[in-house]
Amino acid sequence: MTERAEIRTEGRCGTQADREPSRGACPAVFIAAPASGQGKTTVTAALARMLRNQGKVVRVFKTGPDYLDPLVLAQASGQPVDQLDLWMAGEAYCRQRLYEAALEADLILVEGAMGLFDGEPSSADLAALFDLPMVIVMDVKGMAQTAAALVAGLAGFRDDIRIAGLIANACGSQRHRELIEAALPAAIPLLAAVERNANLALPERHLGLVQADEIREDLETRFEAGAKALLAEGLADALLQLPPVTFDAVPDNHTAIPPALLGHTIGVARDAAFSFIYQANLDLLERMGATLRFFSPLSDGCLPPCDALWLPGGYPELHAAQLAANESMRDDIRRFFAADKPILAECGGMLYCLETLTDYDDRAHTMLGLLSGHGAMRGRRGCQGMQTAELPEGPVRAHAHHRSVAEGTSAPIAHGRRQRHPAPGEAIYRERRLTASYLHLFFPDNPAAVARLFEQGPVPALQTIDTEESHGCD
Repeated sequence: MTERAEIRTEGRCGTQADREPSRGACPAVFIAAPASGQGKTTVTAALARMLRNQGKVVRVFKTGPDYLDPLVLAQASGQPVDQLDLWMAGEAYCRQRLYEAALEADLILVEGAMGLFDGEPSSADLAALFDLPMVIVMDVKGMAQTAAALVAGLAGFRDDIRIAGLIANACGSQRHRELIEAALPAAIPLLAAVERNANLALPERHLGLVQADEIREDLETRFEAGAKALLAEGLADALLQLPPVTFDAVPDNHTAIPPALLGHTIGVARDAAFSFIYQANLDLLERMGATLRFFSPLSDGCLPPCDALWLPGGYPELHAAQLAANESMRDDIRRFFAADKPILAECGGMLYCLETLTDYDDRAHTMLGLLSGHGAMRGRRGCQGMQTAELPEGPVRAHAHHRSVAEGTSAPIAHGRRQRHPAPGEAIYRERRLTASYLHLFFPDNPAAVARLFEQGPVPALQTIDTEESHGCD
């Protein structure tokens, strides 16, 4: 047996903890797989829609620092979808989110990330910590009895996880199903066999799934087809009849958030180019008293009245020509920058702040020019990894995921600190009140540092770290 990876358990903040009762319980299932690309999100979305169509409240969570899957799952379930990550968010945060969901849901679904045991902490670590029964989703194309052997191996790899059954994805025929089912251990039932059908799979692009808002009607068709297929397998009754899982509320000292941003208005870029936004980040800003004003760098002519700006990640490379053409917005952001007002630019937002951005067609487009340097896409090779942003305001846990490179930049003030590697991580830049990096920050990890980042006034100084610049590839 392998030992469970070490996780951070103290947690720095959660959500409202002043409600009763102090324990919540409802059926809950962890959707896992032996590897990426097995159809976890497709199946999770279909399950959520199937139960939603029956009038049930389904709360869905996504394991890890994922932006795209939660948008798809939120559309399928009709409920907000939060990320759960034991390293980035901490046990207390995850526990409180699950507790609150259990107070209102008929069923909780947690979709895993990568393979079941991949990463530190892994999907298995999260499921084991909260005693969540696991359903394995496996693409069974090209195998039969071997699928049963793989499931049996997953079930026996650790003694602190529970496998509730298998959903065989991309099943070729009734006979294919029978071969798999007959070979499974008696304790692991075949819950469903989903036929091979390209109309059920969710569309993808270079950083993952296509954004839900871009293909909303197409997704609806796929959700309904998937829900119909799973309903025919009798999955609704099987899931709802699972024994409830109990979640305890987190003590108040983990959830109290001071109103450090009371009276502050923060402009948040949100459109097809800038959409990588944790709902937890927005919730925290509002709990700290901030008023949020959303705007579109693609289509709006000017900024909303605000005291600070947040330019999150997204797909500026797909919309670079339109961003460049919106000169009135670019001029307004430049004036905001010149007035020494706080700006946080993450990943795609940082690319927008550079002088130019070269897209996949090798065309260079003029960007804001708040930072020296030029951004360019670089094919399929990407950078990703969990890191702590070593900001002057304080450390904030974060992650990187990009397929671009920033060249010709000025010296960074610091680098991200990798989760388990000594090499410096993503560069962190600061010009006037602009803070920019490839890192996506998880605000609830350190609310006090985030508040200082968006507040007016001088910024704490930090000596430049004398290390070779790295762009965060693990």
